[in-house]
Amino acid sequence: MLNRHNNGHVQQTDGRRGLTFWAHWTTAISTVLALLVVLTLRRTGEFDDYYRMLAVITVLGSIPLYALVRAYEKSLGYFDGLARVMLAWFMLLGLLAAIAFITKTSHQYSRQVLLQWLVLGTMLQAVSFALLHNLSRRYEAVQLKKRKAIIVGVNKNALQLADKLIHEWQEPLCGLVATESHPSRENRTTNHEHGEQKVSQSPHPILGEVIQLRALIKQHGATIVYIALPLADADQIEGLYIDLLDTNVEVIWVPGADNIVLLNYATSNQSGLPTIHLNKSPLTAYPSALLIKGLLDRVLALLALIVLSPLVVGVAIAIKLNSKGPVIFKQQRHGTNNEIIEIWKFRSMRVHEDKQVEQACQGDQRITSVGRFIRRTSIDEIPQFFNVLQGSMSLVGPRPHAVAHNDYYSDKINAYMARHRIKPGITGLAQVSGYRGETEVIESMQKRVELDLAYINQWSMWLDIKILLKTPFSLILNDTY
Repeated sequence: MLNRHNNGHVQQTDGRRGLTFWAHWTTAISTVLALLVVLTLRRTGEFDDYYRMLAVITVLGSIPLYALVRAYEKSLGYFDGLARVMLAWFMLLGLLAAIAFITKTSHQYSRQVLLQWLVLGTMLQAVSFALLHNLSRRYEAVQLKKRKAIIVGVNKNALQLADKLIHEWQEPLCGLVATESHPSRENRTTNHEHGEQKVSQSPHPILGEVIQLRALIKQHGATIVYIALPLADADQIEGLYIDLLDTNVEVIWVPGADNIVLLNYATSNQSGLPTIHLNKSPLTAYPSALLIKGLLDRVLALLALIVLSPLVVGVAIAIKLNSKGPVIFKQQRHGTNNEIIEIWKFRSMRVHEDKQVEQACQGDQRITSVGRFIRRTSIDEIPQFFNVLQGSMSLVGPRPHAVAHNDYYSDKINAYMARHRIKPGITGLAQVSGYRGETEVIESMQKRVELDLAYINQWSMWLDIKILLKTPFSLILNDTY
């Protein structure tokens, strides 16, 4: 069975995805290990125990690292995939260097061999990835041309599926097949809204009616049938499935969920029962990756505080001299699973009593002169690195909003509170996409929430790295007050 990503690429079942990973990984690691042996023998004349140990650690360390960055995902484009392979390779080299430093064995290795291994290993992996990636895409293109699809249904979901087949998946489409549903009185309006009765408006050919489906499959040589009918037509879906069991076609049900917000949705097989996870949590989807994310958060937060310590002291003094009140501003906000956390920021406003929490706006009289500078440069966010060290926040994630703001927006924006399924972050996808600062209209908050949910759906370590790299540029380009 095949499932589709939102971006239209084919998501293979776990077995085939694993096969792709092992094929790429085996080729890459075998190549770099063979290179290591050749370089070592040329330089030293033997492949002693230290180099053998280096080879073993390379094999064992590369598996989790390459899997972590999902270097060989088939849905990736060439340059994105190559960048992930290079990231995994340099992470592996960093791990090997750290082990050599800790064990004090770096002097046992030839620097010339290691330098050549680094450079040539990078080049060989790039070449092997390019070859396998190209061969894989060509094979898929050939196989795809052999497929011919028929879509059962002429509703909105069916038309969207047809557009994706043609324009995004490049899968040959024979046409659509109309079906007569018998909805209850309550469902008649919904079916009409989805366009079930608007056959004449379809931009794609209507081949006939569902009663002719078997003949249409034979006539057009179809190899796959998409059933684009809602769950309300379960009886008809089951009938179609049973009727097509003895035909040589693949049957896929595409129920459509345009009005449902899905988070990390996935399909799986539970003891022989097909299951659909509508909101699988990243914590259960990628537990090992999130463990590494947490460790990386703390390491980078600690390094940032050490590097920025002179700035922290200087800002603290400036705040104290500029206005009365504490240096650190503390506010309760929602964290993971809606738990209340207390975030820290440098105080940028005069001490005041707010009966109702108000967002800062342009020309806000509550902001001090020092506060205006540290808010514009986001220096006021630095104390949140302590929140990261405490474990209540992450470097990257949905920005935490004031509790009062959450209470206000939770019943106005669909799935608003779903953004709290993971730890809030100092920066996030919404922030680097230009949605920082005040949200004057509800549409601005809606867009921010959409990007937060997109981050949860698309989460990966690679995405975190890209957001961290983009954050400094977003601070420069976006005017915050």
